[in-house]
Amino acid sequence: MIRSSKITNKYANINKNNSLNYFIDEYKKVVIFLIDELWKEDKIPNLLPKQLTDKVNSWLSKRAIQCAGKQASAIVRGTKKKQEQRLFVIHKLTKEGCFKKARKLQKIYDSKKVSKPNVNNICPELDSRFVKIDLDNQTSFDGWLTLTSLGNKLKIIIPFKRHKHLNKLFSKGTLKTGVRLSKDKITLMFDIEEVKKKTNGTTLGIDIGIKDLLSCSNEYQSKTDIHGHDLESIQLELCRKKKGSKSFKKAQEHRKNYINWSINKLNIDNIKQVNFENIKYLRYKKRNNRYLSHFIYSEIFDKLDSLCEEHGVHVLRVNPTYTSQRCSECGWVRKRNRKGKQFICDKCGYSHDSDINAARNISFNLSPIRRKKRLLNLNRSGFYWDSIVQEPIVSEARKI
Repeated sequence: MIRSSKITNKYANINKNNSLNYFIDEYKKVVIFLIDELWKEDKIPNLLPKQLTDKVNSWLSKRAIQCAGKQASAIVRGTKKKQEQRLFVIHKLTKEGCFKKARKLQKIYDSKKVSKPNVNNICPELDSRFVKIDLDNQTSFDGWLTLTSLGNKLKIIIPFKRHKHLNKLFSKGTLKTGVRLSKDKITLMFDIEEVKKKTNGTTLGIDIGIKDLLSCSNEYQSKTDIHGHDLESIQLELCRKKKGSKSFKKAQEHRKNYINWSINKLNIDNIKQVNFENIKYLRYKKRNNRYLSHFIYSEIFDKLDSLCEEHGVHVLRVNPTYTSQRCSECGWVRKRNRKGKQFICDKCGYSHDSDINAARNISFNLSPIRRKKRLLNLNRSGFYWDSIVQEPIVSEARKI
């Protein structure tokens, strides 16, 4: 596993920071130029040929230009990868005689226009050829980061101090020599040994939300932080800030810290598998207010995946359809069962917090409901939803 931690470069003097910014700006220009050149090509090589790198007009060293070329190549290949995968499947379906599916996918392929990636916020990624990290020193700093072979006889030495997260990674893994640079922070990478997946334990269901970030099947719900903030209040704060301002970036950092703090509070010692909602395209082709646009569920899922990987817990993404409308006691599904934060089953009378009830349903091994069934709007009149195993989850449940 690769994990990263950021350190500040505020301990460097003005000249060192100016030199670092000077290099980053020049590196960005080279990457942008190489992306423009590679965008015209059909086949993108991993390592750029000398004919292409010689076109670069820069004071960067040949080694640094080669590193920028490798990063530009990865960006272009990653941008075009989805369309290449679609084209591969189209050819495969045509060979197999599935012409209807091939035509359907061809329409999607033709409608999607791949735009050139925006690399204004790109961070230079330097490997061991440029970086030397000294942790054994007799100064007041915990370490020194030396950057060489940058070009124009530039050599930058940046002091840094450890923090709690950095010390945690030092105790768990091995420091890699590569770094990622930005104008205010430097990212260090660690190689951590993978943890074996658990074979004993229970399954935990997690429902993701805005009012309650996490609602679990074991009755745990995320709380406000020490300042009285939750995800809802932070998103309301983001709505009031001007996008791109310092206060807006500060609120974004607050949101990220709250998500990490809430997920780190989860106790998964006796958990072998975590089930959570497979939310996709939540805002795709939809008009949203500013409040909902700040709900970054992908960052929540990334943090959950990372936490489960570190503890050897299996992860299963579950289709959230009807999980908030199904009674976790009797299996009865009806739209009017849920009224805001309150869930009351109109069949058996079971009452609970709607998010925890949904989390319990997510933790069960329920049989998937096909799209044809969903289009019938069965949840308006009500139906029973069984488990995928032979025995139903509860005795009262019956098949559709």
